Amino acid sequence: MSIQEEHETSNAVSAGSKKRKRPDLIADQIRERIVTSGLQVSDRVPTAWVDPEQMGASRGTTREALKLLEFQGLITTKTGPGGGVFVSAIETDHAIRFLDNLFLFEPPSIADIYALRKTLEPELAASVAGRLSAEQFGRLQALINLYEDDPKSADEEYKQRLAELDFHKELAKASPNSLLGFVCRFLLSLLTDKTECRAIYSEPTPWRLREQGINYQVRLLRALKVGDQEQARSIMRDHMIDAEAFMLERAVLIRP
Repeated sequence: MSIQEEHETSNAVSAGSKKRKRPDLIADQIRERIVTSGLQVSDRVPTAWVDPEQMGASRGTTREALKLLEFQGLITTKTGPGGGVFVSAIETDHAIRFLDNLFLFEPPSIADIYALRKTLEPELAASVAGRLSAEQFGRLQALINLYEDDPKSADEEYKQRLAELDFHKELAKASPNSLLGFVCRFLLSLLTDKTECRAIYSEPTPWRLREQGINYQVRLLRALKVGDQEQARSIMRDHMIDAEAFMLERAVLIRP
């Protein structure tokens, strides 16, 4: 059995009882070649790799396989002089939105999301302690400034709550551990997508709890600035525990 046949057989088996279509298998072959060859973003994919005759497939099948890879964000096609197929890179926000759709009709509970946030966010905070640039630190401080004052309407309340989440998103973007940062951003996206959470964010937050949340983030910024990883980890852990308790309590109150 050839390497190509082994690869197709493996993919077919992994798909379970449902046999995968030919364009899916061709797309997998092209992807495998891109990965194993070490091609980088903007590199041209060799013409032979996408040639129907070389692939042993029809033009229609090959075209559909390329469309699949383009939809996945792995390649882009250009026409005209200098055109061809080029390696691309999927945007982080696009990848997160794609994953959000996986949970669109069966979303995880608030408790499920915070079970991960309570573990990952303290490590996220520790990972950026002492590593923030002046610009990154300034963006975090600016976000806090957005929700220091009491909101004047439900719409402003909602925007302030999103700004609080953006504070955590900025931390995730700054993390040297890109995988940790990505997962934390994904969890934030799941929260903002939940109808239940949107209702909570639109409700007035008691003054004491607002002050408590801001206090956590101000203390966290101080720990991050001086590079105190253990302090940053501890503050974020307490922050996540209190945030979960608040969300679960409010969720009960808004239920019909």
